Amino acid sequence: MAEPATEEVQENVNASANATARVPSTPEGMAIAYGSLVIMALVPILIGAFRSVRHHKEQKESGEKPDTMTQKDAAMFPIIASCALFGLYIFFQIVSKDYINYLLTGYFFFLGILALTHLLSPVVSKLIPASVPKIPFHLLLVKGKSPQTEDLLNYEFTSHDLVCMGLCSGIGVWYLLKKHWIANNLLGFAFAVNGIELLHLNNVVTGCILLGGLFFYDIFWVFGTNVMVTVAKSFEAPIKCNLHMVFPQDILEKGLDASNFAMLGLGDIVIPGIFIALLLRFDNSLKRKSNFYFNATFFAYFMGLVATILVMHLYRHAQPALLYLVPACLGTPLFLALVRGDIKTLFKYEDHPAEVLAENKVLTKKNE
Repeated sequence: MAEPATEEVQENVNASANATARVPSTPEGMAIAYGSLVIMALVPILIGAFRSVRHHKEQKESGEKPDTMTQKDAAMFPIIASCALFGLYIFFQIVSKDYINYLLTGYFFFLGILALTHLLSPVVSKLIPASVPKIPFHLLLVKGKSPQTEDLLNYEFTSHDLVCMGLCSGIGVWYLLKKHWIANNLLGFAFAVNGIELLHLNNVVTGCILLGGLFFYDIFWVFGTNVMVTVAKSFEAPIKCNLHMVFPQDILEKGLDASNFAMLGLGDIVIPGIFIALLLRFDNSLKRKSNFYFNATFFAYFMGLVATILVMHLYRHAQPALLYLVPACLGTPLFLALVRGDIKTLFKYEDHPAEVLAENKVLTKKNE
């Protein structure tokens, strides 16, 4: 997935979310940049994990069919990601890179607005004056005729949500026109929080398969071939920022117009984040009035991120962040569960047990 980085070395040794750096003008600037990146990685995980708990409860109360990643999905994910990466590599050998850059700009523009709207809507709704009516809307697109129908689109929203979308669209246009790093971070932050909140791993085994597969994926494509380097260098700087949280190392010298960025890939936030969120839901299921496994793994993620940055600067070479984050995020809860006698309970835990899912399917068929 990626590594913390700066633009110049990224041109030489980077990957999908990997980065290193030209030496910043001052040690203070580098410290501020990487310290800020660490914070920008921790905060989305913290917020997204607790929002995932609320989302999980809402699903159980409403009987909504959960959208979870299966073990097969987790096993196929690194393979699909590898095919997509190699496909881009071939694409850039044949077709102008401008086409894919335009496509990704539009993709992140529209999805970024939706993600930011979903994140900020509750806050904006509270700030809107009571004089503005909160009118409900229901957007429904159905395939087929009753009683055998299939919902293609079923979305409920209010006039307040539309106001929020208008504000978020302004941020999206700001990003589209200026490619400013603050606008980029706002969209990236929304992507990360929504990914951690909505993408659920159903059990620890699925999480181990996913993180383990991406661990080897990251190492192979960064160190084993030049494919990821070639693809990374083919993207324009604004597109690279799309895939990263960024913070300028020269902010002390240039202020908000700074341009020498340190970067951290969104994948290095979301992928470990969905596993850490699963551990928070596991803690809640134990009903021990503590978030022991979540807190321990959250701290392990922090230490893994710090280790990535330290090793990168020690050896002056790009480092795949998942090389350090995966062992930290998997090894810590498994070791602690073994010591505390919770290892069987940990592996038996499921957000949505199979029998409950089967029961929901039967009820759905009866309702139809």
